[in-house]
Amino acid sequence: MEKKVLVLNLDHTPVAVVTVQKAMVLTILEKVCVLADYSFLTIRTVDQEFKYPAVVRLYEYKNIPFRGVLLNRNNIFKRDNNECQYCGSQKHLTIDHVIPRSKGGGASWKNLVTACHRCNIQKGDKTPEEVGFNFRREPFRPSLSYFLSDYAEKNAEEWLPFLEIKAL
Repeated sequence: MEKKVLVLNLDHTPVAVVTVQKAMVLTILEKVCVLADYSFLTIRTVDQEFKYPAVVRLYEYKNIPFRGVLLNRNNIFKRDNNECQYCGSQKHLTIDHVIPRSKGGGASWKNLVTACHRCNIQKGDKTPEEVGFNFRREPFRPSLSYFLSDYAEKNAEEWLPFLEIKAL
């Protein structure tokens, strides 16, 4: 039982990712309904057999305050596909402030990008425009669905119809 289960709110927004055991308990307690199953997987008890849930939806809407995706080094690398946003290199990666801190640039999703050491040194204390750099992809604030779709593409294709399509 190593597969995970996507939990959706009543309005089909992702709320959580839980274990199969937790999803089964929620199903038995009639807190959720199963929207999609994993093909060819079942859960067997002594006298019953259940389909292996992949996506469940809550029966009642839960007002869960949106906390957003945590801004950290690992998530910036994930968003930028582990490649320099200036040259495309995947070696010696660092974090670059698009607008340097010395010019008032802070730590935000739209001001931080993945850059290789060479490009970061070359850019120095300037903006990308001043150095002649162009972004391979503009920095953006990712949603929870964005990161869940990345997981789903590799581990749970059953989730994809319920998630936002990943930006290219």
